[in-house]
Amino acid sequence: MAWQIDTTHTSIEFSVRHMMISKARGQFERFSGTINLDESNPENTTVDIEIEAASINTRDAQRDGHLRSADFLSVIEYP
Repeated sequence: MAWQIDTTHTSIEFSVRHMMISKARGQFERFSGTINLDESNPENTTVDIEIEAASINTRDAQRDGHLRSADFLSVIEYP
């Protein structure tokens, strides 16, 4: 059974340590995916997800720009 991921009720979020003092939190705002559920053999269940790297949002425009650059996600080369 295949299910489309409901982006209205789903989020892709992350948290990373920043300078060992605080945490920087963010999310990816654009993504899609499918869950292929094998009810009789759950170990065969698969998840296929595509995340638009440029949709990263940490609520800091300068940091987001740096994360989109070749130093990190290289969104031009790997959208």
